[in-house]
Amino acid sequence: MPLGRLFRTAALLSAAVLTACDNASERDAGGVANVIGTAPEPVQIVDFAALGLQGLRSFDVQANGAKVHAAFIADGGDPRQPYIGYLHSEDGGRHWSAPVALAGQFQRPVESKTGNDIQVAASGDNVVLVWQVSGEIPGMGPLFVARSADGGQSWHAGANPTGSDIDQSHHDLAADAAGRFHLVWLDDRDENGYQGVRYARSDDTGLHWQAAQSVDDSSCSCCWNRIAAAPDGKIDILYRDMEPRDMALAQSADTGISWQRAATVGGFGWKFDGCPHNGGSLAYADDASRHALVWTGADQQVGLYHLQSADGGASWSAPHRLGDGMSPFHADLAAGAERLLAVWDALGPAGSKVYLAESADHGASWTPGRLLSAPAASAGFPRIVATGQDWLALWYEQQPGAAKQWRAALIH
Repeated sequence: MPLGRLFRTAALLSAAVLTACDNASERDAGGVANVIGTAPEPVQIVDFAALGLQGLRSFDVQANGAKVHAAFIADGGDPRQPYIGYLHSEDGGRHWSAPVALAGQFQRPVESKTGNDIQVAASGDNVVLVWQVSGEIPGMGPLFVARSADGGQSWHAGANPTGSDIDQSHHDLAADAAGRFHLVWLDDRDENGYQGVRYARSDDTGLHWQAAQSVDDSSCSCCWNRIAAAPDGKIDILYRDMEPRDMALAQSADTGISWQRAATVGGFGWKFDGCPHNGGSLAYADDASRHALVWTGADQQVGLYHLQSADGGASWSAPHRLGDGMSPFHADLAAGAERLLAVWDALGPAGSKVYLAESADHGASWTPGRLLSAPAASAGFPRIVATGQDWLALWYEQQPGAAKQWRAALIH
């Protein structure tokens, strides 16, 4: 990394830590209100000890109503070949199937980790997993696709979306109502030093990919992307642009055949020669409005913001800051039952913690952040999905001297 970029990155992170420290006393004194329904209900997803697993490396979750699909990567005995597992819940995340292990079947060293996570999507009994494996250069490599046609009981290798071994990372995966799978990722296929946003579609559960193309030839190089099939039939991609480093929305109205840039989601004008390692989140409310969480490091505006669009993503509301009194960073968003729920991690003197907030008025106002993770543990990279009338939040949690564990809670 160039020296100037290193200094700017260090300054940005230092500012975030100082802001968290300045406001820590209010949180530690119990300033976070318990305002979201009943207390979150902890649930166990996987018993790592029973499986002989150690620390969590990566995870993803996707919900189709009360049917929830999850995938994870955890350290086992071989650091280059960790455990890769798939499991599902039929009741919104309260109870889970025994995980099906994939690592023994697909023995390629794994590169996926938090922020560049394994991805899962499902349509009926068709389930697809995508993760990054090692290539010729350490820390880099192509995407690997695994597919199941029987609800995750058995797995087979799918195709790489470009049929090559170029470095591909920061991917996301979604299935639409017709059973098509949509994949987005970053790669530098032109070898010009810039990552671009790439897309491909599969009509046969990952066996083949088509419509492979560039959505944007120049993007931020290490922020996760989000792809989603919107209720209006469009495919949305939320990604961090190159210049400025604001979040952008690209859309396809023809199932991925062609793409157009629809809007900037949060026009902060952030000029930054580096990568914050932080993407955004998309959700769709019952009234068909789009909602997004975005983070910016722009001067005088550093923080996490909610925005909404009532016109299909063409224009967005003014940004609404979340997490007053703390420094939210990695975040996720879910919509359902006329409510929006947001989760984020924030760094403070006692380490990183995970918080939860709610809006009952389409994002016009939000409850104060409420501590979701254990007070004595370090926690981060939260996710949240709507499961009908409830929500399921997941995150990693690490007690002092211990490995990262997978935690989850039902929100009523």
